[in-house]
Amino acid sequence: MVTDPRRMDQKRELPPLNERIRVREVRLIDEEGAQVGVVNTREALQRAREKGLDLFLVQPDANPPVAKIMDYGRYKYDLDKKGREAKKKQHSADVKELKMRYKIEEHDYQVKYRKAEEFLSHGDKVKVVIMLRGREMQHSGMALDLMNKFAKELEALGALDREPRIEGKNVIMIISPISPRK
Repeated sequence: MVTDPRRMDQKRELPPLNERIRVREVRLIDEEGAQVGVVNTREALQRAREKGLDLFLVQPDANPPVAKIMDYGRYKYDLDKKGREAKKKQHSADVKELKMRYKIEEHDYQVKYRKAEEFLSHGDKVKVVIMLRGREMQHSGMALDLMNKFAKELEALGALDREPRIEGKNVIMIISPISPRK
């Protein structure tokens, strides 16, 4: 009979619970958290069953291993709930992209500036791209000047992650937020 190797992995990942505990004796902790002492594994399992709970190996590498009488389903639920709560509080810094041309009008420039301010104040990084087409490549110096002006105006809110530089037909710069997220 050929066994599926994926099933072997599933079996290994099962938690050390009830009958899967393969040691002779364990240091038992009851459901209130009080230490009972070193007990035969069968006896510990019997105590857990009498109370309608599970025997869970908390520290399998201790000598003797530590087992606790608990409701394993509730324990897993609480762990998952804590994980979800921690994930809600996390904020990943997104990279927001602003595209403009080096021949931008003053009002359009101010709109891009306000957008960059908003992104940085929310804790996001800003990637500023100035696109150059055709003969505009000859004026890449003007694009770099515009980038430096943009960075200088935003230095109170953000620090340069990547200096403005020409990559192909674009001039790219990345600014990271300084102040913490609101």
